[in-house]
Amino acid sequence: MSKVLAVMMAGLFAAGAYAQGTSQEAAPQTNTKSQQRATERRADKPQGQVRQPTGDTANTAEGSGGLTQNKATAAGQARANTRSDRRRNKDGSVRKMNPQGGTPN
Repeated sequence: MSKVLAVMMAGLFAAGAYAQGTSQEAAPQTNTKSQQRATERRADKPQGQVRQPTGDTANTAEGSGGLTQNKATAAGQARANTRSDRRRNKDGSVRKMNPQGGTPN
């Protein structure tokens, strides 16, 4: 009886090991049609060429922080330059410029 039980257990282990084939993760398929197309597409690209930037990045100078000189920027700067003339004290005198980071007198 114990010999039959031992043979049956060995047979079950053998069948279980046989049923576990190699998965696609353990042994990935190579040279499939999609992989061949991707390889051909990569090979067809011209090497060493860099695409030109599109949109606003093409017009922006390096280090400008993304601001380009246009009409709106120029108008805003002109308005900031004349701000002290437009803001007057109660007695009508021109308000003194306050240096940034300083305290008013």
